Amino acid sequence: MSNVRTRFAPSPTGFLHVGGIRTALFAWLVARQNDGQFVLRLEDTDKKREVAGADKHLMESLKVLGLDYDEGPDKNGNFGPYRQSERLDVYNKWAQKLIDEGRAYADPYSPEEVQAFRDEAKKNKQPFLYRNHRPDNPPKWDGTKPLRFKSDPKTYKWHDEVMGELSTGPEVIDDFVLMKTDGYPTYNFSHIVDDAEMEITHVIRSQEFIASVPNYLNLYEALRLDRPILATVPSVMALEGTKKLSKRDGAKDVLDYVRDGYLPEALVSFLATLGWNDGTEQEVFTIDELIEKFSLDRIQKSGARFDERRLLWVNGHFIRQITLNDLYDKVENYWPKEAKDADDEYKKRVLSIVQERLKYFSELPELTQFFFMDLPINPELISSNKKLKKLSNEELKILLEATVSKLEKSDFSVNDLKEKLNELLEETDTKPAVLFSLVRIAITQTPASPGLADTLNVLGKEKSISRIAKQIQALS
Repeated sequence: MSNVRTRFAPSPTGFLHVGGIRTALFAWLVARQNDGQFVLRLEDTDKKREVAGADKHLMESLKVLGLDYDEGPDKNGNFGPYRQSERLDVYNKWAQKLIDEGRAYADPYSPEEVQAFRDEAKKNKQPFLYRNHRPDNPPKWDGTKPLRFKSDPKTYKWHDEVMGELSTGPEVIDDFVLMKTDGYPTYNFSHIVDDAEMEITHVIRSQEFIASVPNYLNLYEALRLDRPILATVPSVMALEGTKKLSKRDGAKDVLDYVRDGYLPEALVSFLATLGWNDGTEQEVFTIDELIEKFSLDRIQKSGARFDERRLLWVNGHFIRQITLNDLYDKVENYWPKEAKDADDEYKKRVLSIVQERLKYFSELPELTQFFFMDLPINPELISSNKKLKKLSNEELKILLEATVSKLEKSDFSVNDLKEKLNELLEETDTKPAVLFSLVRIAITQTPASPGLADTLNVLGKEKSISRIAKQIQALS
């Protein structure tokens, strides 16, 4: 297409969750790969559910992930305003057009009367259709009653870029509300008007709206508007795959992920591959690769499971690609408090050996605290180790005393430490799972750490031997 325009149109009713961000990402990718425009529009017509500050949160979330929009509430364009609450005159204009052409009417019924119609349909085991109760002589619409669309039920066939060829019969089309009594339009009306006015070419949205598409098609015809390209994105599912992901399943605010030290580029790669692939075995993508390879027809039709373990793996992959200096800058605010007085050079040495194991920045204190302070002796680390618990305290002491003797002869370079530790294995006739685990516990007091030689090298001879001596004393 000559001028592709996509949009992301969330409601400011809370934080931006994974499913919403993924929809925004897909729309952004379509715009960027076609040199088009990506528009942010805030659908703030449900004032009862609106959350203060949610609009700023939505905009910040997109910007943090690098999903820059070309037009939006805080970025002027030729099709504004970009908040629906500031476009009421637009909706009234289009509503009046439908009234004048006999395609909209004021709803004269009270909520109690409508409920009676529903109860009657249920009693007769029939689906409730409002159009079966369409008034013969509706009052003039003055805003005190809802304004309803006068539908023209018919069969529809349409193409969805993700779901393929779809069709429905006239029985699913009904007279839905266009304008509410509070003066605001419904989503079913406003998004169609706004997409037309803003010249949106691709409407990419989540699966919950697919049942309403026939009604939308009916309204497009009544307004004599061309349909945009439609693409329905399946839901993001909880890990077990039986329900849509929710906060109860651990779905976090996207900004919380960023605050926890997930890299924006890792989040983008992970979200893009939630239900999409390029047909190859590639699992991790850069932004440029996504722009080049993404296509709507490669999105799967079924829901994609949200696996946070995979997100950790993807984030760890991206962390390992960062240069040490860049990583050091990024983790500036994540060090344990004990590292406050440590010099930059020492902290970089620590970071260099934990980078391989770091999955997100917030776990840096847990991985590195022992480099900056002597942790208290924890007897359970030995008693819970299936190899070490078989040895007596005396046997453990003998191994540690042999280790001290060997380390005292080392220059503490990584290569020499590896050599000395291997010599020690032979001299004590001990397996690495026993000796190295014991030494690691003695010098770190943690259940896991980086490579033993690397850890000893960074801690240095004096501190390493001192900590082993404390462990020996604890075993006495």
